[in-house]
Amino acid sequence: MPSLYLLIPIALLFVGLAAVLYWWAVRSGQYRDLDREADRILYHEPDPSKRQANDISSTEEGNDKP
Repeated sequence: MPSLYLLIPIALLFVGLAAVLYWWAVRSGQYRDLDREADRILYHEPDPSKRQANDISSTEEGNDKP
């Protein structure tokens, strides 16, 4: 039972900290546009220089298809 006198205030501090951090995230715009990042990951065009390097390495290995 005496441990509850320590654990309950610590739990309340954690809840308060979580509430403050959530409030800060909402106020600073962290949740404004959630779909843009998902679309950016799914439809991201690869860097043209990397694509060209991959094409060159595949032809050197003989993996090119006629």
